[in-house]
Amino acid sequence: MSETEGSDPIEAIIVKLVAAAPEGRSISPADVAKAIDPERFNRQFGHVRQAAIRLARRGEVTILRKGKPVEDPENFKGVWRIGRA
Repeated sequence: MSETEGSDPIEAIIVKLVAAAPEGRSISPADVAKAIDPERFNRQFGHVRQAAIRLARRGEVTILRKGKPVEDPENFKGVWRIGRA
């Protein structure tokens, strides 16, 4: 079992959606939030951000701003996306 499996369902959804995205494409945090809770997805954005940060620290995904990887996954602002590592 990998670290992602069984640890956090949000991390598992992020990894699954990133893997399913076409090569060279990224996913939005809204895609993840809607996969978690389609009715009240706005409540999930903080959880999605924290899960993405954990995955980025482990090198499983890349957090992108303006199409480029952020320097510090712990400290970024603005519109962001999640891509393959």
